[in-house]
Amino acid sequence: MDLGLQNKIALVAASSRGLGKAAAWTLAQEGCDVVITARGQEALDRTADEIRAATGRQVLAVPADVSVLTDIERLTDAAIATFGQVDILVNNAGGPRPGVFTDMEDEDWLAAIDLNLMSTIRLTERLLPGMRQRGWGRIINITSVSVKQPLPNLILSNTARAGVVAMAKTLAGQVAAEGITVNNVCPGYMLTDRVRGIAETRADQEDRPAQSIIEEMAQGIPARRVGQPEELAALIAFLASQRAAYITGTTIQCDGGLVKSLL
Repeated sequence: MDLGLQNKIALVAASSRGLGKAAAWTLAQEGCDVVITARGQEALDRTADEIRAATGRQVLAVPADVSVLTDIERLTDAAIATFGQVDILVNNAGGPRPGVFTDMEDEDWLAAIDLNLMSTIRLTERLLPGMRQRGWGRIINITSVSVKQPLPNLILSNTARAGVVAMAKTLAGQVAAEGITVNNVCPGYMLTDRVRGIAETRADQEDRPAQSIIEEMAQGIPARRVGQPEELAALIAFLASQRAAYITGTTIQCDGGLVKSLL
């Protein structure tokens, strides 16, 4: 299937590793030139070199912290200066610290909002005008299954990511007639470095192999396995494509059947 992405420009946030890296890599494989960003320069440069070598596409690597407005301004300015436009925006960021309501202070709530909600709003604000001018654009937000089934020890993430979904649903209706779609994707348990790290930490604490921890996670998933980042990336690439022009305002989980809700 031709996704119609040849020579489109995609900006993928938090893309030096994990889900963001898989999304950038897959979009490049489909013919996009990509802008990648993360806080760590070394990992970012390594990822850029890997994507260039594997796909032959242009890759612009810009170090930035998406929770900081001035970094977002510098990132988007660099993308437009290099490529002239951004057609596809994949909003992504790591999660705020875990904990319950009584663990949190004001600064924790504000940091979570900046990281997960305001980063999405600010990146969208910067790039939406160009999409509207050209009459074509794709905005895809990587959130979490917690927006459909809140997780008990992640009150900050549950709250901030739910705000992303509400914003996206509202915006989708406002720009749908202009050739712009806005959608959310919700990964479940994916085999990222972060999940491997969690498994290794537990394995050390419990004196057993990390692989047994991952297999234990899989037992709570109807598919009986943890997902691969490339599986979420394939969904993102489809939603970014011309084939998905009539899909907007949706929140789609990629979770092996983990979420039990009807919608």
